[in-house]
Amino acid sequence: MVEVRYGRLSAAERRDALEVAERRCGQRTYLLEKDTWVVATLRVLFEAPFGRHLVFKGGTSLSKVWRAIRRFSEDIDITYDIRGFAPDLVAGGDDEAMPPTRSQERRWTRAIRPRLADWVRDIAGPLVAEELEQAGFPARVRAEAERLYVAYEPLFIPLGPMRPDVQVDFGARSTGEPHSVRPVVCDAAEHLPELVFPEARPAVMLAERTFWEKATSMHVYCLQGRIRGERWSRHWHDLVRLDDAGIAAQALADRELALSVARHKAMFFRENDSNRQRIDYHAAVSGNLRLVPSGAAQEALAADYASMLVTGMLLDEDEPFGPLMQRCALIEERANARV
Repeated sequence: MVEVRYGRLSAAERRDALEVAERRCGQRTYLLEKDTWVVATLRVLFEAPFGRHLVFKGGTSLSKVWRAIRRFSEDIDITYDIRGFAPDLVAGGDDEAMPPTRSQERRWTRAIRPRLADWVRDIAGPLVAEELEQAGFPARVRAEAERLYVAYEPLFIPLGPMRPDVQVDFGARSTGEPHSVRPVVCDAAEHLPELVFPEARPAVMLAERTFWEKATSMHVYCLQGRIRGERWSRHWHDLVRLDDAGIAAQALADRELALSVARHKAMFFRENDSNRQRIDYHAAVSGNLRLVPSGAAQEALAADYASMLVTGMLLDEDEPFGPLMQRCALIEERANARV
């Protein structure tokens, strides 16, 4: 039997195929389309010569790899293991590859940011563009600082703020540990077995660490009351789904992992609260975690969440905002009671 690759289909054939997949699975065509670009981009990145140093993390990994959330996550978060990216800086360091002092952190950050931006522009961008073209996914690839945009000609008009591009956010200030290699497939693949879709096998950050990464980001929001971009409420949805999957319980039981995340954020992601006081990440994972905002901060989060529901980002879910906050309050209570 001759293999028919999705990447070799005409635009009209791709459109027809994704419309069939939509009827079979209920997921909207423009989401299925973007998902193929997400997986194709992951494949290119992790098959590249530098791919052995990369770690896939964030909400898209929770959806595509760990199957812990039923939310369409459109962007890709990648850590370039600092030990592979900047061995000159971390030589002689500990297993976490952390700078020994705050002054060293500033020196590392000043060195890494321009170096990473140059790498994204000169190495990652051209390679991604060339490899996608060869695979039948021609794209306009552009670099902006430490971020790569893979823009494609959409077959379908998306709703709301959904963009016809894949945003790849790179970082290089951690090891990405703990992680494991896992398969990633397109959402449409199981509904169109007659076609061959892109697949990838990235190293993926364990979901327990992602739980603490998200929980501490939510803690910062609760103390600042400031939404950073659209769909920020996704973190609250994700945390509850991680609880449903049993991952939250495993993360809450891993005290050393919580402290590791706190140490890393305290070093590289220092933040002030609404009163301009430094946020204490160690305290956050030691009995003082805040997951439920109040007042105007909660109202802004509710509006953002409503927008996600309208655009179909939550796929087959329509959990109201109020019960979601109640669930987060229970997770907060359990987290603080463990210490």
